[in-house]
Amino acid sequence: MGFKLFLLLEKFLMILPKGLRKGFFSMLGTIAYYISSRYRNIGFQNLDFTFGSKISEKEKDEIVRYSFKNLLFNFLHLMEIRYMSKDELKSRITIQNIEAVNNAHDEGRSVIYVTSHYCAWELGGSSIGAFIEPIAAVFKSMKNKQYQEWMLESRSKFGNKSLEKSNVVKPLIKLMKNGEGCGIVIDTGINKREGLEVEFLGKKVRQTSTPAYLARKYNAAIIPITIRTDDEENYTLMLFDEIPVERTDDEQADIQKATQLQADWLSTLITKEPKFWFWIHRRFKSEYPQIYKK
Repeated sequence: MGFKLFLLLEKFLMILPKGLRKGFFSMLGTIAYYISSRYRNIGFQNLDFTFGSKISEKEKDEIVRYSFKNLLFNFLHLMEIRYMSKDELKSRITIQNIEAVNNAHDEGRSVIYVTSHYCAWELGGSSIGAFIEPIAAVFKSMKNKQYQEWMLESRSKFGNKSLEKSNVVKPLIKLMKNGEGCGIVIDTGINKREGLEVEFLGKKVRQTSTPAYLARKYNAAIIPITIRTDDEENYTLMLFDEIPVERTDDEQADIQKATQLQADWLSTLITKEPKFWFWIHRRFKSEYPQIYKK
C-alpha cells in the first residue's frame, strides 16, 4: 500500500513544473538537515576528522546542509530519469575528455569506470549508458525490494545493467572477457577483511581492489569519472585520464599501487570541491569507529 502511494506521489510530482519539483526536494533536504540529528552529526564528524580546523565551522555547516539537499536531488533525478528522453538528458549534459574512453576502445580494451557518491551520481551513471556505452554497475542489495526494483528500473533506462555486490567478481570477469564496461563505486566503507589499505583524505582506510585486479588481469582501462554542476541544471560529465596499472613480477604491489592512485584521484576531487561529496555516511567506521561516538 505504501509503495502504491509513493508511485501516486511520483506521478503528481512529475506533473508539476520542473522548478516547483526541484524546490520541493530542496525543501525536503532542509527539513532532513534539521530533523535528522544522527546524520547531521555524522557529516560534522567526517568533516572534523578529515579537515579539522582547515575549514571554518560555517563552511562545514554549509557542506552538511548541501549533502542533505544533494541526496534529495539524486532521488529526484532517479524519478525524473524514468520519464526523461535521451534528448532531454543530452540537453543537460556536457561530456569532458571522451578521448580517454575512445583511446581504450581503439586498443580493444574494456573500460572500468571508477566513481563515487559525488554531486549528481544518478545523472552521471545514466549519462554513461546514454552517451558513452552501456555498463554494468555494481550495487548493494536493499531491504526494500519494491524500492530497489524502482531504482534499478530508473538506472536501466538508457541501457545500463546492475550487478548485486555479493559474488560479483565472476560476472565482472565475464564482462571484461566480452569487452564490456562496468562501473564500480570506490568511496563506500568496507570491512577490514576486504579490500586494501590506502590513504584517503589523509586517513588510512580500506578500499576495494577489484578495479585494479580486473584491469591488471584482463588488460582493461581504469578511467575515473564524476559529474559536477554550477547551477544544478547543467552538468559536466568529467572523464579523467586512465589510471595506469603496472604488470611487474609483484602482482600484489601492482594492485596496491593502482588502488592507491584511485584513492589519490578521489581525495583530490573532494578536497578541491568538498561540498559535492556525500558526507553524511560513515565512511570511516571500520577503521575509526571512535569518531562516530562523540
